[in-house]
Amino acid sequence: MPHDSYLVGLIGSGIGPSLSPALHEREADRQGLRYVYRLIDIDTFRAGPEAVGDLVRAARDLGFDGLNITHPCKQLVIEHLDALSPGAEALGAVNTVVFQDGRSVGHNTDVTGFAASFARGLPDVPLEHVVQLGAGGAGAAVAHAMLTLGAGHITVVDAMPDRSADLAASLNRHFGPGRAAAAAPDALPSLLAGADGVVHATPTGMAAHPGLPFPARLLRPGLWIAEVVYRPLETELLRTARAIGCAVLDGGGMAVFQAADAFRLFTGREPDAARMLADIAELADVASVRN
Repeated sequence: MPHDSYLVGLIGSGIGPSLSPALHEREADRQGLRYVYRLIDIDTFRAGPEAVGDLVRAARDLGFDGLNITHPCKQLVIEHLDALSPGAEALGAVNTVVFQDGRSVGHNTDVTGFAASFARGLPDVPLEHVVQLGAGGAGAAVAHAMLTLGAGHITVVDAMPDRSADLAASLNRHFGPGRAAAAAPDALPSLLAGADGVVHATPTGMAAHPGLPFPARLLRPGLWIAEVVYRPLETELLRTARAIGCAVLDGGGMAVFQAADAFRLFTGREPDAARMLADIAELADVASVRN
């Protein structure tokens, strides 16, 4: 039952720069809610990721309404929860925990958030052959989202061969054989030559990891590019791709729609995603000036 006072938080490592508190609290203010969003950074406690179970239990006992969970705790948290949504179970990762009647239920709004952003930002692009860079936590979520959106085939490229192979195998189990494959970075020239578009889900392009994830010469005007990085909103990859005429999607939409879905789960109220998209443009701008 919705009420008008909420206490939520984010558990993860190195989360000081997160825009989640501001995104959630701004939307709550507009809806007339008292809403406090706390950062629970495991680095501050000098705790390892395995502390997530104790932190979730403590938050529940202290009366939190819910938690967001980020790197490196999205998989580890699962064994400490009472139930999972079908989406979180399929993905094997949780980024949102809702406390209700003393029970903890895990959800994943990264998948729905990326799917909503992609459908809004690149609605009519071809999806037969998609190449995805990055098979980490964000990579798993966006690969699930792409196949849910109807991508014919996705090739996952990661510098760690085991990681891309595991993700491809998991996607084939979930979506049917032959929908996904793994490849090494040295296959990118031939893969991109035959691709419809590229999903970028590695840290390259973030303020702390500047640069391009692959050589600019591999880009061509027919490719679309979807980015997961949102700080900055305009990564070097997007800037380079846009300049040669590629259709592009920045990572801000995924950040907003996953936050909007989590806000809905926490409060039972409908967030205004359009207002939150304006928020993230302003917040990311301020953050990039600060950095």
